[in-house]
Amino acid sequence: MKLYKNKKALFNYFIVHEIEAGLVLQGTEIKSIRAGKINFKDSYARIENGEIWLYNLHIGIYEQGSYFNHEPERKRKLLMNRAEIRKLIIKTEEKGNTLVPTQLYINDNGIAKVKIALATGKRKYDKRDTIQKKDEERNLQRSLKNNF
Repeated sequence: MKLYKNKKALFNYFIVHEIEAGLVLQGTEIKSIRAGKINFKDSYARIENGEIWLYNLHIGIYEQGSYFNHEPERKRKLLMNRAEIRKLIIKTEEKGNTLVPTQLYINDNGIAKVKIALATGKRKYDKRDTIQKKDEERNLQRSLKNNF
């Protein structure tokens, strides 16, 4: 199983709730994902007319695709239950909540799945706290490694 993580989303947002969704792809997109040509920069999800769409997820062009190639940053439809979509509509209408992709992976059946997180933005001081905690944890790991 190939797994790609959106590390910036975990740094910029507090994750409230995560949901798994299927991803509607064109032919050459799945081959590019398998090759690792994916970039989450500035990607987000939005609910429009009862459907969830993923924006700005960059899936690189497949070299052997010729004129069948896809557009790298097109909007992509996410496949979810109606009940889950209704819950997300209610939660995203609250101030400060947004939908952000945190992971994209290909499961054992060869199907691309994306984890969408309901998230709230971090302030500058929250980001500094996150950096400080990572540094402390890294120093602790180094000291444990050096002692053994």
